[in-house]
Parts: sequence; structure tokens; C-alpha cells
Amino acid sequence: MRRNRRQRAPAPAPVGPGATRRTRPGARQWLRTQARLHAQVLLASLGRLYRTPFSSLMTVAVIAIALALPSGLLVLLDNLQRLNAGWEGTTSISLFLQQSVSDARADRLADELRDWPRIDTVRVLHRDQALAEFRELSGFGEALDALNENPLPSVLIVQPAAAPTQPDQPIAALVDELGRLPDVELAQLDLQWLQRFSAMMDIGRRGVLVVGALLGLAVLLIVGNTIRLDIHNRREEIEVCKLIGGTDAFIRRPFLYGGLWYGLLGALLAWLLVAVGLWLLDAPVRRLAGLYDSSFLLGGPALGGVGLLLAAGVILGLTGSWLAVGRHLRAIEPT
Repeated sequence: MRRNRRQRAPAPAPVGPGATRRTRPGARQWLRTQARLHAQVLLASLGRLYRTPFSSLMTVAVIAIALALPSGLLVLLDNLQRLNAGWEGTTSISLFLQQSVSDARADRLADELRDWPRIDTVRVLHRDQALAEFRELSGFGEALDALNENPLPSVLIVQPAAAPTQPDQPIAALVDELGRLPDVELAQLDLQWLQRFSAMMDIGRRGVLVVGALLGLAVLLIVGNTIRLDIHNRREEIEVCKLIGGTDAFIRRPFLYGGLWYGLLGALLAWLLVAVGLWLLDAPVRRLAGLYDSSFLLGGPALGGVGLLLAAGVILGLTGSWLAVGRHLRAIEPT
């Protein structure tokens, strides 16, 4: 018996959109390939820094010092701002009464002022209490004993309902109104020193921004010079890579990642330096706050501040390396 052998026809070549999907890699696969290549170059750049530990550490340390100085100053300014916010609530108006006002009249005047809606509290400091407080704080006890009569008037310490750092028109109007009372000799707003302190804080912030900008420029120069030397040392490797068809983007990639590592490691070391500096200052600040019966404690950089420091380091490192590579890579051509 003869068997009919059926030969299978070859499968038809795929046509249409499906053929494109089978013959060409998809976008997802391309992204995975690019991500794998970038990860390899990123780790290779870190390994190159690891193979030259001394020079890499010196560069990272210089970058860290340049970033730690403005960062530490900003943290100190933030702590001073917190301290200033605690002082704002103690702002008060001192009413120095006339010498002829008795203690009983001072108490009645204090009761009247407590009923004012714009006044929170009123504390009375009688003439004898004022003299005793002055004797204790000034240290002129023996000289004060020689006086025949008390030269100090009674004082009313008025706490307004709202005490902003920079007084607006209602607070100024309240001071003028209190100063026109018949029994008041002088009305003084105890806020000038807070205004001066706020002005000095503004000057400090501006100064930190200027110093930070100059040190940021220094970081750019440091990273750029380091990448320039790296390009010079790898000149032959770059020429060979260009001879076999390597693109500028491919050659530029490891140098950019090198600058990124310099900036990131410098920012991490800068954060560590700031943390160590605050730790060294913590004990003296605690002792000083204890002398003033205060619970003030130094606060470290917030999480947002740490993220901003790391981002600044990365951006400066990438920018410095980009500028250096863009300038010096064009000058290298295979001969």
C-alpha cells in the first residue's frame, strides 16, 4: 500500500501590524535595555571612583565643605527664627505712671485696662517692687540705700491681644491711646529689639544666599576641573571609541555620571558635617538655655532641607561635568 505523504506548507510570513510587533522590539523592551545600559554605566562610574580612593575622597571633601557652610548657616538661622518666634509672644507695652500716682490708683487703672478688648493681660509693678527688682538686677544696693525716697514710678506691663513682630497701625494706635491717659507719664512698646533682630535675620539670609551662590560656583569649577583631568587621562580611550563609531552621547555618559556621583557624595558628606557640628553645639546651647530657664533645643535640618541639599549637589555635579565634557570632548578627534 502506498501511503500518501502530506507535506506541510511553510507557515505564511506574518503581514500587517502583527509583523511589525514580531520583528521590531517594542518600546517597553527598548526602555528596559536603555535602563540596563544606564545602570551599568552608573555603577561603572562609581567603581572608577572607588579605584582612585584618595583623589576621589579629596574632591568629595572639598565639595562637602563648600556645601556644608551655607547649609549649616541656614540651619542656624532657622533655629534663631524659632527662638525669635518664642520671643514674639512676650512683646508688651510698659506704662510708666506719674510719681504722684499711688499704688491703689495704679491697681484701679490696671482693672480698667483689663476690660479693654485690645488688651490681653495687665501686670502691676508697684514702686516698692520696681525698686526691689532694680536693686536685685543692677547690683547698686548700697547706693540705693542712701536714697531718702523711691525715685521709681509704678509700672503697668500691658500684654496686647496681638503682638506681631512689626507693629501695624492698630498696635501703634493703642500705644498712643495709652500714652494719653492722665496718669501715664510714658508709654513704651517693647518691640524695637525684636525689630532689630528681625532686620539682622534678613541680612543674615541674604548673606547666606550670596555665600551659597559663590560656593555653588566653586563646586561647578571643582567638578569641571576634575572631569577635565579625567577626560585628559582617558584621551586615547575616547579616540578609539570614536574610531569604532561611538557617538558623543555614548562617550559623554560615564563622565556625566561621574559628576553626579561627586555631587551626591559631596552632599551626603556635607549633611554629615552639619549634623556633627550641631551635635557639638548641642551641649553648650542646652547649658545656656538652662541659665535662662528655657527649654530651647537646637533643631537639625528638616527632611525637605536634606532633600534640597542632595538635589543641589546632584545638579551642581551634573552641570559641572556637562560643561566640562561639552567643551573638551569636541577637541578630541581621532587622527
